Amino acid sequence: MIKIRCKYIVLATLFLILTKTADCCPSPVDKIKAAVERQLRDYPKSTLQDLYKSFFQDRFGPGHLVNDTSAAGNYLRYELNNSESFHERYYEPTGYESNYYRVNLSVIRENKISYQKFFDAFLRSVENVGLDKISEWKSEWSTIESVIISMNLDLENFDADLQMIHTVLEQGKYAVHHSEIYNSEYHPHYRIIDKNIFEEEILPLITNSL
Repeated sequence: MIKIRCKYIVLATLFLILTKTADCCPSPVDKIKAAVERQLRDYPKSTLQDLYKSFFQDRFGPGHLVNDTSAAGNYLRYELNNSESFHERYYEPTGYESNYYRVNLSVIRENKISYQKFFDAFLRSVENVGLDKISEWKSEWSTIESVIISMNLDLENFDADLQMIHTVLEQGKYAVHHSEIYNSEYHPHYRIIDKNIFEEEILPLITNSL
């Protein structure tokens, strides 16, 4: 495991040199670091598994197509009716490009957005999932991972998560759940919505209700 850490620290150093841009424009490395710092500021109990999930969602949104909209709607209603605790944040960007937003189901529970409006936005976001690009994800994650390792963070279960993610990717799988620690601490209940749909249709409704 020490060899793995050293390998990625070297890669991160090379990446820093190769991707350095003008001072006015943050480099990919700077953006990755900022995304990690943001998540750890807002969710200090996050693990590498949770960081991976955010970056994965930033690239692939919900990460899957919805073949049965009726079942998806029923599960959303079930989650709304049976969840006792919602995190205080109504929304937050994913990863380092902010291509998608996690939108808390509390916006429906608190009548800031109608169920139908929310569900429709979610379904249209799923339509934009680019699963054809999944083959490129392993390379992108390798870069992100190397930057995270170079930050020398004290993440719980780091080595175990690192190995788990490598195993998942080698098996040709990509999506992971939140860690048990994250679920227990923050009770996540959200759906992933495309950035443009969120900013044009959902955000104004949330803002106007505050």
